[in-house]
Formats: sequence, C-alpha cells, structure tokens
Amino acid sequence: MSIRLRLVLSYIAMLLVPLVLSILAVILISIATFGSLKSGFQVDFSQGNPIKRVVDQELENVAYMKAKTDTEPDAFLDPAFIKDLEARFHKINMGVIIRKDLEITYVSPYIKEGEAGNTTKLPSYGTSSGEFQRNQGSLWITRQQDFLFSDKSKGSVFVFLDGGPFQKYLHQFSKSVIVTFILILVLTNGVLTYFVSRSIIRPLKSLKRAAEEIKEGNLDFEVVRHSDDEIGELSTAFEEMRRKLKKSVEIQLQYEENRKELISNISHDLKTPVTAIKGYVEGIMDGVSNSPDKMDRYIRTIYNKAADMDRLIDELFLFSKLDLGKVPFQFETVDLGQYVQDCAQELQFDMEKKGVRFALTELPQSPLYVTADRDKLRRVLLNIIENAVKYSDEGNRSITLTLREIDGHAVIQIIDNGQGISEEALPHIFDRFYRADPSRNTATGGSGLGLAIAKQIMEEHGGRIGATSMIGRGTTVYMALPLSQQEESEG
Repeated sequence: MSIRLRLVLSYIAMLLVPLVLSILAVILISIATFGSLKSGFQVDFSQGNPIKRVVDQELENVAYMKAKTDTEPDAFLDPAFIKDLEARFHKINMGVIIRKDLEITYVSPYIKEGEAGNTTKLPSYGTSSGEFQRNQGSLWITRQQDFLFSDKSKGSVFVFLDGGPFQKYLHQFSKSVIVTFILILVLTNGVLTYFVSRSIIRPLKSLKRAAEEIKEGNLDFEVVRHSDDEIGELSTAFEEMRRKLKKSVEIQLQYEENRKELISNISHDLKTPVTAIKGYVEGIMDGVSNSPDKMDRYIRTIYNKAADMDRLIDELFLFSKLDLGKVPFQFETVDLGQYVQDCAQELQFDMEKKGVRFALTELPQSPLYVTADRDKLRRVLLNIIENAVKYSDEGNRSITLTLREIDGHAVIQIIDNGQGISEEALPHIFDRFYRADPSRNTATGGSGLGLAIAKQIMEEHGGRIGATSMIGRGTTVYMALPLSQQEESEG
C-alpha cells in the first residue's frame, strides 16, 4: 500500500471512526442520562412503554377534567376535587394551575411559586392554540382548558409539565457528548497517527542505519524491504546501490590486483631479454667473442632480444591504451569475405617461409558486410595466427581459415593441428600474460598479451572471440562479428 493511499485511508478513518464512536457514545450517554431522568420523574418502566402510558393517562385525565368543566365547573374551587385532580396529574409528572378571571386560585405544590405566580405570562382566556407552549422558566403548558364558573366568571385550567429535569438532562447530555467527542477525537487521531507514523518512521530508520553503514564503508549487509510503498521502493534502490557499490569496490580491488600482477609480469618479461642482452654484451667486453662468427652470433642475439623487448613494449602500450579506451577506431562497412581473402594472400608467403601449410578452405557465396576497423581486425588475425604458429610442433604445422554466416553473425574460424590446450587452461587463454605452457615462454618469445589484445579489439567491434580445443588434435579459435544493416537489408 502506497503512503499516499495510507494517508488518505487514515484521513477517512479519522473522520468516520470518531463519528461512529460518537454515535455509540451518544446512545450510551442517552441511556445513562435517561435512566437518571427516569428515577427523577419516578415513572415506572417495569410495565410496557412508559411514554405511551403517560400519553394515554394524560388524555384520560384531560377528558375527565373537561367533563367536570362541562358539568360541574365550580368543582375546580373544591379542595377535595383539586387534590384528586392533582394526584392524577402528579403520577405522570405533571401539575395544574387554576385561574379564575385574573386570579390564580391553585398552583401545584411541586411547581415553584416564582414560575407560576406571574399571571401575565399565562395565556389569556380563549387564546389557547392547543400547541405546546413555554410559559416561563422551566414550565411548559401542555393543555389549556377554558370554561365558565356558575357565576359566569372566566376560568382556565392549565396543565403543566415541569421541564427542569429535561433541561438538566439536556445540559448534562450535551456536556457529556462534547467531552466524549473530544476524547474520542483525540484518542482516535492519536492512535491512527501513531500507527501511520510508525509504519513510515521504522523503515526510514532502517534506511538511516543503511546509510550509516555505507558511510562507514560496510557493504556486506543487506537492506531489507519492509513494505510495498514508496519507502519500500527506496529500500530496493538502496539495496541496488549497495550491491553496485560493493561490485565497484570489488572491481577496483581486482583492478589493483591486476595492476600489481601486470607490473610483476612486465618486470619478469623485460628482465629476461635484458639479462640475455647484458650477458652477451659482457661476453663481447671480456673478449669471449674472439671470432667473427661468434661476434656475429652475439650481435644477432642482442638484436633479437632488443626486438623482443621493443615488441613487448609496443604490445604493452597498445594493451594499456585499449584498456583505457584511448585507441581510435576507424569503422567502415567491410565485405568480410573479400577482406579475409586479401589477408590470406598476404599471409601465404610468410606461412610458407615458416613451413606452415596455410589454406583458406571456405568462403560464403554472397558478400558478408560487417562494420569493422580494417587495421585492428588484421591485428586480431595476425595475433591468433602467430600464436597458433608459436605453439605448434615443427614439421607438420597446418592452419586453416574459414568464414561462415551463423545466426546473423559473420564467423571466422582459425583451425590449427597443434598440441591443443587443456580443459582447465582454455577459459583463461584470453587473459593478459596468461600462458597455457609457461615453460615454452623462452622458446616461443610470446608476451602473453596477443590474445588479450585480440579479445579487447573484438569487444570494441561489438563481437566476441572464443576457442575450442582437444589435446593432441589442435585448437580452433573463432571470431564472430554482427552483420551490418546493409547485409540485413539485402538479405
């Protein structure tokens, strides 16, 4: 659930929950307050509906009172009758006031004198509207019965309901409702705010701890996602950042290790020819080369070792520039079939001179266009072929070159019949300074960078390079380049 939806729902809950709880509280308060009001009125609730009984009894009392005004109007001056009438109405918490002309002749004893004594507040004779009217204070007129006494004087009987308990009830009820509503509102909002804020603050604290761990350089922990909201997405982003940082640090450490290894290998590979050159120079200086043939052999050896050093330095320089991405490439659309054929013709003479049978056995019928740098691609072919020649046995050396189209790629294969490469060494032959047979280094003069350079050049072309081999049967190195748009459109 997103934080936005969570906040919207909490806002709705903050509106609805207090409302529902307030309604329930009003019902409970009403029951409790009405119970106290009931005990104040002394109404018997044990038998049936008390309100219906009060209404029925009032109607009965009013009918009895009206019959008396019609038949015996002077009875309203008789204390015995008035006492009986008072008793009838008092059972239902009502009282009566009797007026003759403008003089109040009787007031129910439970009605305060100050509330009924002011006759100017009572309705005039013959003005009864039959509606529920408030006289003054807490007295409410429910009935007004006008009649004439036997002496033709005007008489009125007022039936009153004492509203004091109701007013007290309303005051107590409203006060209780307001206090209860405020408490419910505070508690509801407090609880909802606590849980909503807790669901947000807890994952934020977790992210804070993660940030502190990253700041301290600890990248071995895991940022756990606690929710599916925006903070959960942020936790996922933190975890991805931590993994990438850890990977970057590991790459940096590996790069540093490779740099140290590179320096060590360079030192070793440069020390070997330097030591040889130094030895032969000392031989010349000591007069060991005391014949023209010996002198010539010493000088040629020194030259060859210096040439090896120069070639090694060139390859180191090229590899370093490729590794840093500072070698410019001149890409163009090349018909790879024609390009391979031209390269094979150039190599044919050199291979024959070295006693290697070199053959181009398979070419596609139609042109295969690729995007390539001609010089860099030629460097790849030369490095692979030279490597095949160096590690093959003399006397029966053979190298075959083929070109095919496979799955939208132009694939060049260079197949030799050499000693082959072991299964353990095969995955590492494109690593820098790696030699499958270190003991042959002196004999072959290899730098261990040729295949590594070939791999980097192929990656810059968006292609790939790999090898398969069997011990005693030879090695096949393949190079795959994606076909260009021109070839695809023609196809």
